[in-house]
Amino acid sequence: MTSAVDLLVKDAGLLVVDGDREIPGGWVAVTGGRVTAVGAAGTEPAAPTTVSAAGRLVTPGLVNTHHHIYQNLTRSYAPAVNGTLFDWLTTLYPLWAALDEEAAYVSADVGMAELLMGGCTTSSDHLYVHPRPYLVDAEIRAARDIGFRFHATRGSMTRSVEDGGLPPRNVTQTVDEVLADSERLIKAHHDPTPGALIRVALAPCSPFSVTEEVMTATAELAERHDVRLHTHLAEDHDEDTYCLETYGCRPVEHFEDCGWMSDRTWVAHCIYANDDELGRLAAAGVGVAHCPSSNMLIGGGTARVREMRELGLPVGIGCDGSASTDHASLWMETRGALLLGRYRGGPGAMTARDALDIATRGSARCLGRADELGHLRPGGCADLVVWDLHEVALAGALSDPVEAWLRCGPARAWTTVVGGRVLVDRGEPVLPGLGEALRDHARIARRMQQEA
Repeated sequence: MTSAVDLLVKDAGLLVVDGDREIPGGWVAVTGGRVTAVGAAGTEPAAPTTVSAAGRLVTPGLVNTHHHIYQNLTRSYAPAVNGTLFDWLTTLYPLWAALDEEAAYVSADVGMAELLMGGCTTSSDHLYVHPRPYLVDAEIRAARDIGFRFHATRGSMTRSVEDGGLPPRNVTQTVDEVLADSERLIKAHHDPTPGALIRVALAPCSPFSVTEEVMTATAELAERHDVRLHTHLAEDHDEDTYCLETYGCRPVEHFEDCGWMSDRTWVAHCIYANDDELGRLAAAGVGVAHCPSSNMLIGGGTARVREMRELGLPVGIGCDGSASTDHASLWMETRGALLLGRYRGGPGAMTARDALDIATRGSARCLGRADELGHLRPGGCADLVVWDLHEVALAGALSDPVEAWLRCGPARAWTTVVGGRVLVDRGEPVLPGLGEALRDHARIARRMQQEA
């Protein structure tokens, strides 16, 4: 271990290094944004900056594999909350047509603060409405200003309601616009180096909102630039009907026909894939973003997570849209995964450690970063969380701090560290401009909803 330690997080009640190693009373040493060592109490190195976990649980930072941050501008929008997925989308598309650079930046600024408070240290985001240019750039700018680890996925929609799709024309683009801007974003912002804070992936929205040409050309573009691919897949029965009527096949077959069946791809939801389709996805190495709360709130079914993991699919956790889930707490989503796993498969189907592993190592696999995210082994990125549960909520929970973390609660991040930087301290974001951002957010959200 190097002697030049920048940050020491010590006095953990329990340190979870990864799904295979835990250290009671553990500590983590950080140098240059990387974990340099972990160990047991009494062996700590000296460090100029020290964070005491004060007996709390310390875990790797949680990784969010699917989100639509801009949707926090239309949270719990009353006319949309009790419809089907397609009802929900068609109600909200006209509101999202008001999205501009300021709205994209401010919603990302507030959304990333919320993610950090919920223990998330890396998030992808799927921005697929583009009524104006440079919206993804605005999100990336917010992530850089905060120091948040961010995978921007350049979403797209080309099939408007006039073309047999769902969205109005003013939030869609042409094929040429999508491909040109996708390539521009990769060249401008994608950082393939180890430890990168900003990466870009390509993410046509869904089989019912883009043409086959867009899916195929995007897969070719991703291959050429060696970036990852993301989309919604097998989310709803209406999607099955649409693909059969439009393409003459089921969604997974269409996905495969377009060149997406590869280990550079991860998909959101994947609820209605059948056994044969799950096997093909697993064989190709396709990852799945499991979004428990959104699926339950929309009432559209839930992914067969246990079977997926047994087949070897990388399975991670996603918050999904801030207007469908209405929150951005990865702790809540991880707890939701625990509960749904046990509800579907019985008490032995899911443990708190399984759920934590999905939200850390599983999510990191989905983003193609299993080597450096989702664990606290030496060499990994120094992304970690010290968790806080009120002593009243923990009263009597003496035997297993990991099970207590998800079974008791609610829990929030007491300290969140990204790349060795403390971004949440004593439960509050260390973001000086957050108050102004919240005022701007309220103004923009009010205008967007009143205009609708």
